Amino acid sequence: MTSVWSSPERPAYPHQALAVVLQVRAGRLVVMLWRRANEPFAGAWALPGGPLLADETLGASVARQLASKVEVRQLSHLEQLETRSDPGRDPRGRTVATAYLGLVPSHLDPALPADTAWHPTDALPGTAFDHGSIVGSALGRLRAKLSYTNVGFALAPPSFSIAELRDIYVAALGYEVTATNLQRVLLRRGVLAATGETAPPGRAGGRPAMLYRFAAPALEVTDPFAVLKPPSGRGHAAS
Repeated sequence: MTSVWSSPERPAYPHQALAVVLQVRAGRLVVMLWRRANEPFAGAWALPGGPLLADETLGASVARQLASKVEVRQLSHLEQLETRSDPGRDPRGRTVATAYLGLVPSHLDPALPADTAWHPTDALPGTAFDHGSIVGSALGRLRAKLSYTNVGFALAPPSFSIAELRDIYVAALGYEVTATNLQRVLLRRGVLAATGETAPPGRAGGRPAMLYRFAAPALEVTDPFAVLKPPSGRGHAAS
């Protein structure tokens, strides 16, 4: 007898919540992956996640799944990314997955379990299911939002020099931007605020660098038509 909750008109498929957690570490953008112990894809790296329970929302589910891998409060930003529903994405049978994008500021060093590690997004290992493709979607979302929002706050430490922020943007965007141009664009949009403090002088001495912070520690659209573009020839374009 077919349940009212599962019928040809209303099929019941397993639904998973996944998380793409990104951070800039040692000048590279990295993603958190864990190594699967069981088939399918035993030994492959996968995104943190698991099944959506009958009594929880997707947001609650992804928070629960992440809690087993990282201190969730260390995430400075979490948003829904996309839903994958390809019937062949799971060899065990049709499984729908909703992925979230999470960001960790560069000054934190979360403790990870033994089966979990950070991997450079530009040198991913073999991944289970379609998780490598989902990481690609997360990179596209992050890079787009770095152009028209203040989402850089979620990757940066509480205060930073423009040179330090430039290194974070370069790692996240995957191409060069100049510190001068980045400073001009972000100050013009009101994204940055001076802290009134300076960084300690380096070994070479010179003028101490001014320290800045993000004016708003929450996501805001700062210029809906802005685009940070890869350099063309010798130029460095930003608007």
